[in-house]
Amino acid sequence: MLLRHSSSAAHCQPRSGSRLATTCQATQTFPTPATLHQQQSLKAQANSLKFSKYQGLGNDFILVDNRHQRDLLVTATQAVNLCDRHFGIGADGVIFALPPDGDVDYAMRMFNNDGSEPEMCGNGIRCLARFVAEMDGDVPRRYRVHTLAGLIQPELLPDGQVCVDMGPPTLCPQAVPTTLEASQDGAAVAVPLQIEGTSWPMTCVSMGNPHAVTFGPADSPIQVASLPLAQLGPHFETHPAFPAKTNTEFVEVLDRGHVRMVVWERGAGITLACGTGACATLVAGVLEGRLNNVCQVDLPGGPLQIEWQDKGNRHVYMTGPAELVFAGQVALK
Repeated sequence: MLLRHSSSAAHCQPRSGSRLATTCQATQTFPTPATLHQQQSLKAQANSLKFSKYQGLGNDFILVDNRHQRDLLVTATQAVNLCDRHFGIGADGVIFALPPDGDVDYAMRMFNNDGSEPEMCGNGIRCLARFVAEMDGDVPRRYRVHTLAGLIQPELLPDGQVCVDMGPPTLCPQAVPTTLEASQDGAAVAVPLQIEGTSWPMTCVSMGNPHAVTFGPADSPIQVASLPLAQLGPHFETHPAFPAKTNTEFVEVLDRGHVRMVVWERGAGITLACGTGACATLVAGVLEGRLNNVCQVDLPGGPLQIEWQDKGNRHVYMTGPAELVFAGQVALK
C-alpha cells in the first residue's frame, strides 16, 4: 500500500478479480512540509518577544516595551537564556519599561544575567530613557522613572548624551546594607575588611543598590591594569559583611578629578561599566578626601562624568552615552 502526503485520507482498492474480499483504507493523515512550516511559524510568533539591544559604555541590555501591562513579559529563567552570549541574544541584563506607578512617566524593572533582580542600574536607565524616547519619537527632555530604588530622573541632552539625576546617596551602614560600622559622620568610610589575609579599606555607599568602594590596601594603591579582578570580586560580593551581597569598585586615582575604575557587579560579575558604581566611586572619594566633587571616571567601556553636590540637595548626577545596537524578535523558551 502506498501512502502519500494529503489533506484527506488515502484509500487503496484491490484490483478487479483479486482474492481480497475487503477494501483497505489508510486513515492517518500526514501534513505537508508547507503545512508543518506554517504551524511552526505560528507557534513561534505566539511565543516571541520584540526587543531592542542597547549599550552604555559596553554595559549591554535587552530592552522590552512592557508598558501595556504590569506583568513582566519575560521570566527570570527566560532572562538568563536571553542573556546567554552563545545561545541567546547576549547581554548583562533584561530591562522592562513598565506602566507608570504614580506621578511618573513610566516604571523600570530588570533582571541581571543570573536571573536576580537589582534595585536599579545606572547605565541601564540611560539606555531605557533613550529606548523609550526613540520608540515614542520624543525630543530631548527629562523623564521621571519609578524604580525599586525610588524616583530616578534621566534627561536626554541635545548632543545625544543622557544626564541622570541619581538622587542623594545613602550612607547609613544599616541602609546600604553592611555590617561594617560607621566611622565618619554616620558613614562607613575606609573601614578595614579582611579578604584572603589582606586588609582592604572599604567605603560603603548605596545608590539605590549596595556598593563597596576601595582604593586599595594602605601600602598598595590599586593599579587597575594588574588587578586580579576575577579572583578578588567574588570574595567581596559574598562577604558576610554585605547581607544583600554587594557591587565592588576598585579605584585607581590619577588626580583629584580623574580616576580609573573596574567593577565586580553583584549578579553579573565583570562588566565593562557600572553607572551606579561610578557614582559611588565619586562619593567614596570625596568622603575619603581623595577627590573633588566633579570627576571623570574611566571604565573599561569608556568615561562617565560624575558630579556630587554634597551641599544643598546632595544629589549625584551622572552623564554618559546610551546607544542602540540592534533590534529584533526572538522566540522565548
